[in-house]
Amino acid sequence: MTNDFASRVQRQIERLQHCSYRDIEAEVAQKRRAWFQQPDRITRPDRPTPRQAFDLLFFDYIGLSPSDLPIVSETDNEIVWQSANPCPTLEAVKALGLDTRTVCRATREKSTQAFVSQIDPQLRFLRSYEEIRSHAAYCREMIVRVDFEAMMRPAIEEAQISRQEGNKGYGALVVLGQRILSRAHDTAITQGDPSLHAEVNAIRQAVQVLGEANLSGAILFSTCEPCPMCSSLAVWANLTTIVYGASTEETAQLGQPCIHVSAREIVEKSSVMIEVIDGVLREECLALYR
Repeated sequence: MTNDFASRVQRQIERLQHCSYRDIEAEVAQKRRAWFQQPDRITRPDRPTPRQAFDLLFFDYIGLSPSDLPIVSETDNEIVWQSANPCPTLEAVKALGLDTRTVCRATREKSTQAFVSQIDPQLRFLRSYEEIRSHAAYCREMIVRVDFEAMMRPAIEEAQISRQEGNKGYGALVVLGQRILSRAHDTAITQGDPSLHAEVNAIRQAVQVLGEANLSGAILFSTCEPCPMCSSLAVWANLTTIVYGASTEETAQLGQPCIHVSAREIVEKSSVMIEVIDGVLREECLALYR
């Protein structure tokens, strides 16, 4: 172990001993975002590929070599690799008797997505927590492209079903990578329960599918901006991203009832890092409420 690597391990040990996971996550994310803000840092292609994001993250930013990250498979929309590089975080976790499945998910998953989202938010970073060091000889990781418009269309279909059933016409999905975990619509009227918004139903279903309450890495798609209740549930579920079509301000102008607190406000007042992306198929979503 070189002196430089040993000192990096010691710094990680001290951070894990004295900082919360949330603080470490925020610090790492800010550092990675700042890298892009330097003048003339990179020229972004019009439609970045998973391979380009992979190269930028590991070779340009972190400074690893291809031999550290053997690629398992690659297509235009996905790249999968096995990380086997010397890792200060891994060594620090081992020294402290912690579990990488907990520490890396809490400190490195969303902060890595923050980096990837600077390139293109439709590129998503995912990690297998079954194949992760020190529980395996490598960390299996990937970057996949998720077509936001394609994922919003089933949410619109759910909203149309909602109207047909006599509800208010909202639809939502929870997506992990390219896998749809759940799709749902609001059932508050037909089931006589005002909490049953589309997002609530979708998140509850996704939790049942995964068998855990932590939805880190997943995206919530909604035809309309989630209300404060649904945005708060996204926080408690630790979702990585909220994507919606029409804003509550826009639907309010069309006569839809709303609480005038935005999803971004809810997220910003929480300690959870969640991206909020608006305007995906905005006109098609607005048409649901005209």
